[in-house]
Amino acid sequence: MDAKEFMDIIGADFYTGVPDSLLKPLCSCLEDSWGSDPHRHLIAANEGCCAALAAGYHLATGKVPVVYMQNSGEGNMINPAASLLSREVCGIPVLFVIGWRGEPGIHDEPQHIYQGRVTLKLLEVMDIDYFVMDSSTAAEELSAALEGFREVFSQGRQAAIVVRKGALSYEGGKKYRRKAAMLREEAIRRIIAVSGDDPVISTTGKASRELFELREGAHQGHHRDFLTVGSMGHSSSIALGAALQQPHKRFWCIDGDGAALMHMGALAVMGTAAPPNLVHIVINNGAHESVGGMPTAAAKLRLADIAAACGYPYTVTVDSPEGLDRELAAARERGQLSFIEVICDVGARPELGRPTTTAMENKQSFMSYL
Repeated sequence: MDAKEFMDIIGADFYTGVPDSLLKPLCSCLEDSWGSDPHRHLIAANEGCCAALAAGYHLATGKVPVVYMQNSGEGNMINPAASLLSREVCGIPVLFVIGWRGEPGIHDEPQHIYQGRVTLKLLEVMDIDYFVMDSSTAAEELSAALEGFREVFSQGRQAAIVVRKGALSYEGGKKYRRKAAMLREEAIRRIIAVSGDDPVISTTGKASRELFELREGAHQGHHRDFLTVGSMGHSSSIALGAALQQPHKRFWCIDGDGAALMHMGALAVMGTAAPPNLVHIVINNGAHESVGGMPTAAAKLRLADIAAACGYPYTVTVDSPEGLDRELAAARERGQLSFIEVICDVGARPELGRPTTTAMENKQSFMSYL
């Protein structure tokens, strides 16, 4: 189904969400239709924020908002759904649109397999009615499902459309770019040139895939690296937990702007703990590149300033290869918690592969290395 037809059938005038690759047609259509008008469409930091935004919209208008997400975001959404939206609390109706990564029987990346298996079960436990949509779903079927949801919404409950791979399509879509001197892959190449044999913890998505590819190309092996799968926004906390327990080793965390935004409170915890053996690098290309390239709020922020306010003893923003090299070398010798924000452009090699080791194998080799 074309994403524009999908939106017309739903008939909502406010969407908020976190982009998902399966929902890229919808995200692109929203960007083409409403652009960055926050009154109509708002890309939020995480799915829990989306649920709260939806609640505010409903309180102000009495209408039903739409929250879109990848199914991995159900965990972030559950707290406000259970303690705020629930008909046993405030009774706020919301329509969720959920991309079904890791659907049983459909090949997907390892971090999606378990999540895909429990996607519908979580909705059932949360008393959220759902309709599963695939590429054969007709407009009449979707309309009938939404008509059935009217009674659900009148009871102060929520409903969900679970979107299978290939269910939505869209011919439009803007190509988001950012004028910067480096791509993420070049930044990571320079990071591992300086980090040497130090352990590296990288965020989920293309950053970890590029780190894996660069190690492959250099015949370096992967034992130094923990490639975070799933759990977006938590790689810095993983790095903090490891660095605190092994103070004799220097750790490097390669983070992303979307991930840093998703759980920004981690910056305050990091700044308070301030382990001197950790270098936290956020590659800021202003985009959710791994799931379609939709923009993030970080494109208009200086994350280094936020880190400084959170107590990091040293923070800096760099936007050139030379500046990055200089700051990496200084961080290696500083012996102090450091935050390096790297401004990058959007783009990845089209032939970028996926790690050939399993998450469990990666964990075991990393632990053995430590």
